[in-house]
Amino acid sequence: MDGRNRRDVRVGDEVDIVLKRDQSTGRLTRGVVSEILTNSPFHARGVKVRLSDGRVGRVKAVIP
Repeated sequence: MDGRNRRDVRVGDEVDIVLKRDQSTGRLTRGVVSEILTNSPFHARGVKVRLSDGRVGRVKAVIP
């Protein structure tokens, strides 16, 4: 799953996100979702989430 549909991302999922500071390089950060910040059902650049360690970014992939 690519993380653009809110229904595909759940609290507790392991995901790869792009942090704001890494948008230019595309560097991915892996973590566990603690909160979903995007309210709309779809976002073209990825659903925004907060990881369990407090970092915030947009989901690029949900790890199965």
